[in-house]
Order: sequence, then structure tokens, then C-alpha cells
Amino acid sequence: MSVQYMNAAKVANTKHTNEAVLLVKCPDKPGIVAVLSEFLHTFDANIIESSQYSTDPADGTFFIRLAYYCDQLGEKAEQMEKNFEGIARAFDMTYAFHYQAQKKRAAIFVSKEPHCLLELLWEYQTGDLPMEIALVVSNYENSREMVEALGIPFYYIPANKDIRAEVEARQIELMKEFDVDVLILARYMQILTPDFVSHFENRIINIHHSFLPAFIGADPYARAFARGVKLIGATSHYVTNDLDEGPIIEQDVERVDHRVDVKELRKIGSKIERRVLVKAVKWHLENRIIVEGNKTIVFQ
Repeated sequence: MSVQYMNAAKVANTKHTNEAVLLVKCPDKPGIVAVLSEFLHTFDANIIESSQYSTDPADGTFFIRLAYYCDQLGEKAEQMEKNFEGIARAFDMTYAFHYQAQKKRAAIFVSKEPHCLLELLWEYQTGDLPMEIALVVSNYENSREMVEALGIPFYYIPANKDIRAEVEARQIELMKEFDVDVLILARYMQILTPDFVSHFENRIINIHHSFLPAFIGADPYARAFARGVKLIGATSHYVTNDLDEGPIIEQDVERVDHRVDVKELRKIGSKIERRVLVKAVKWHLENRIIVEGNKTIVFQ
């Protein structure tokens, strides 16, 4: 089975024009790496990074990420993809070619608290997040000025459970209008319906302000304080129809003790949230993730 996400004709003329990533998942068997290497060699492609993982070398699933450089890639890409179809059939591969010159277009959803949005905007400005921020959507107005100062469109869409269908229809319309590849929920405090999620499978990245699966839902820091936890953390994951139970991309924690109150827990937690979300987004943008069931393989 082949899965192709990028059209070579869309590749922009940048310093990464001749770089690409090939992600592969298939039943494990001898010779896979050799076949992939030989395939790239026939197009004079140079492998610049290779990471692989097998669930069980005897009878498991094999995953690999190959980053490569290929001179005149724009002219070769279409033929490469066609030639690869036979290899994919022979090894029962699910695969994707990703062209690094084409930055993913992101939409950021945010509610009242802007700390995760600010971190994303900072990393975007420094060039550490290789994406184009197509728009920011919020059910609060307080982030408008900081977003529009960077020339990014800002859409204020009030949201609550009574108008959820209407709101999501408008949001889906905007995602199509702006040709969005990935949605980033930067503390967007609204539950998404199954219909909305189905439009963006494995393309919605959320940050949850606790170390999942602990303290699912609202106000986790108060509940963590009441429980007397000694570690607090944050989890970034893909959104599925199961609340806060999608495939986990990244997590981090910090140690606390009985002297830390709820206000301080939230302050510490917000710092963890910012760095965890940025890592997860970066790995998605760099095509370092393969989703396998409700888990992820992350080639760091």
C-alpha cells in the first residue's frame, strides 16, 4: 500500500530543493535496507540520515526513515515514486515521500492562555520550526495583536457546545481555504467532534497540561496538588475521538514537592507545555513520526 503526501511539482526553490525523506513501514524480513539503499543509489541519491526500528526481527514490523540528497530532485521525483511502487508491492510497504523544500502549512488554534502560542511564534521567527503559519484561530480576542503584528491572519470564532457544529463547519472551511497541512492546538480549550477530527487524521497535534494518562480533562494541576504528586508534566499527542488518548508524540516532567502550591504548579507546568509542544511539532514537520495504531515511532 502506498501513501504519497507530497507532489513534486509543488516543491519550492530553496536550499532544501534536493532533499527528501522516505518513511517506510512493512513486515520485517531480510534485505529491506539493502533494497532501499540500492533504489536510492540508482538515482544517484546520497543518504544523509538513516534511522530504523523493528518490533521483532523474527516476525515483526519494520520501520525506517531515510533522509537523502538527490541532485535535480525536482526532475527525478515523479519517476522515483513510480519506480518505487514495485518495491512497495513486493515488500507490502506503507510509505511516503516527503520533499523538504515544501514547508507544511500550519493552523494554530488557541484559547485564552497564550504561552504555547507565543513559544510557537518565537520558534517560527527564529527559523527553528520549518513551517508556514497560515492562520491562527481563537475563541478569544486577546492574541490578535501579537499574531497580526507578524502578518499572520487571525480569526476570532466564539465557540461553545451549543454552536459547535456551526463553529467547526467554519473552521473546516478555513482549513481548506488556507490549504492547511497540520493543526496545532496551543491550549485550545474546546472539545473537537469526531466529524472535525475525521477531516485531519494524524494531523492535529495537541498539548495536554499533565503527564497523560494521569489527570485527564480539566484543571489537572489542582487535582495533582490534591493528590500530592512529586512529578508534574505535559504530553503532546495526535488528536483522536478518544479524549486525550491519541498517539503520544512527546512527554516531559519536572520534580516538585509539598511546598509547591497550585499557582506555582501551573507556572512550572506552562514551561513544560511550551517545550513539549514545540518538540512534537518540530518532529512532525521534519517527518520523523510514523503512527502505528495508538502509538508513535519517533525517529529523533
